[in-house]
Amino acid sequence: MKKQSFPHNRKQELWYFGLSCAIGCMTCLPRSAQADSSAEIAQLRSMVLQLQAQVKDLQKSQKVTHAALRHLPGGEQNHTGQYAPGLRSAGAAKTHAASLPPMTNPGAGELAGPVRINDQPVEPFSADPTPTTVAQEPQSVKSINLSSSSPTALTQTEVDSLPPIFKIGSVSVKLGGFVDMSNIYRDKNLTAGPATPWGAFPYSGNPNAHASEYRPTAQLSRFSLLIEGKPARGVTVEAYVESDFGGSGSNSNAVQTNSYVPRMRQAYLAADDRDLGLHFLAGQAWSLTTGYTNTLLRRHEQLPPVVDSNLIPGVTFTRVPQVRFIKDFHRKWWLGLSVETPQATLGFDDSTLDSGGNLPPAMGQTSGPHVIYNSTGTGMLDPEAHYSLDAAPDIVLKTAVDTSVGHYELYGLARWFRTIVVNGGGSGGLGGQAHSRVAFGGGVGGSMAVPLLSGKMQLVGDVLAGKGIGRYGPSQLPDMTLRSTGAPAPLREIIGSVGLIGHPTDNLLLYTYGGVEAAHRAVYEGADGSYYGYGSPNAKLSGCSLMLGVCNAQTQSLISYTMGGWWHLLDGHYGSVMAGLQYTYVRKFAFRGVTDSGTSTRPTVNGNTVFVTFRYYPFQN
Repeated sequence: MKKQSFPHNRKQELWYFGLSCAIGCMTCLPRSAQADSSAEIAQLRSMVLQLQAQVKDLQKSQKVTHAALRHLPGGEQNHTGQYAPGLRSAGAAKTHAASLPPMTNPGAGELAGPVRINDQPVEPFSADPTPTTVAQEPQSVKSINLSSSSPTALTQTEVDSLPPIFKIGSVSVKLGGFVDMSNIYRDKNLTAGPATPWGAFPYSGNPNAHASEYRPTAQLSRFSLLIEGKPARGVTVEAYVESDFGGSGSNSNAVQTNSYVPRMRQAYLAADDRDLGLHFLAGQAWSLTTGYTNTLLRRHEQLPPVVDSNLIPGVTFTRVPQVRFIKDFHRKWWLGLSVETPQATLGFDDSTLDSGGNLPPAMGQTSGPHVIYNSTGTGMLDPEAHYSLDAAPDIVLKTAVDTSVGHYELYGLARWFRTIVVNGGGSGGLGGQAHSRVAFGGGVGGSMAVPLLSGKMQLVGDVLAGKGIGRYGPSQLPDMTLRSTGAPAPLREIIGSVGLIGHPTDNLLLYTYGGVEAAHRAVYEGADGSYYGYGSPNAKLSGCSLMLGVCNAQTQSLISYTMGGWWHLLDGHYGSVMAGLQYTYVRKFAFRGVTDSGTSTRPTVNGNTVFVTFRYYPFQN
């Protein structure tokens, strides 16, 4: 019998090898044996079908190598690299020559046409085509970069630097985030999680001022999803969602299973046209008042590389729904406009006043107006929270420039505040007339990020000064108080910080910050001779230092000092591990008031907070 040639497709070699063995056996049979019974023919057909099934199973496994084929019975590799039936297979065929049925010889040369057994065609095994693309090795991810003044691995999730997890058509999907375990120690009990209420450190008359607090938490664990598409050259659209476990449900506690719930940190859609220099964002994101490391684009915010979810006192920020338009000029000059969700907080030194109550009457009046300044939430808003009566969105207009000596920004903020006042009528305003009172506020701010020592260190800073800007500071000073007429009175305030970030080695980042937040007094004289509003100079403050005493002190200013660092412990195909240490000192000053004896007093308190944190970045591998 002539030697058969075999195709180069490895996926078909086993089938042709087995078939050649059968053909060899058939041609070696004597004529007398070729007329055997149909049962033996069926047995041979069954053998061929079994061989086809075995080949199919092998094709579904990993690619068959030359070494593996060399171990198959009867398989020998010839000088061309193909496999042909060996002598052992031929010998085995001869031992059964007397019982094998006749088989049609396909002829000399290469196998062609369907194989036939006893003049009946046997459907050949059809191998799957060789894949046009071979699975690539996992893409390597660059190590976490700590050289920035605001490394995105610490302040965001660094999802932009990661390769896509998978693609749907031309849309790529990226995952980012980390698992965080933070140990929090405070020298005064705030009963607070990983977002420290900096303005809430208690005065000495409060028992909580004499108890420390230790609170371990994994609530800062964060995950993000970035979906990107490119509908045209130079045009990018994306959707970004970022979440942590900073929410608390009605059953959340620290007894057995704390049940803290996921919350929305950021969720927005965005589009960029690089050729036109136009950029658009709609959704919940960091406010445009936040400083930026460079550009004015999302996920480039100049955020302190601290652990605390409430950052540190003196840093300007909010994270709210907004619609934003950005225009860049050669990616050096930037102009941005953002329309953002408003909200106003109130400070009033009469602790008995609630929204819907009557103000203390002013000098020369017998009764004060009935005033409404907020309402409880409904319709997917928190029913336990109070929402201000907003007249218009907050508007931010910002310009920025990127130079070889740093990034610099300047912006203006416009705000509006509203109350509803009911004048006349009977007790509680019954039967009176309602009027809407609106006041304008806002301020001017700026920020910078300046490289020093060839990038080994950065100087950063931000400031915002104006009226009614308290919500933009982490200490949450009030935005406004009330006039004697019930109209809103925005408070004059300033928020500012300066920081120095250093990089002694590639895997070590150190930082130090100082910050301040302060508000001015705004009061009116009441009919009883006392002052009402925010920061009353004749407020009785003896209880602030008397155990279990009543303390009506209102915060005038708050200063802070923060230092800390991050150490990149491990990095490899398993991901990355980071460790962080942060210390923050806060000193709070109240407005001056009087003691029960009439002497002047100014309560103060300091607070110390320490974070020890471990983070695992599973996607950084």
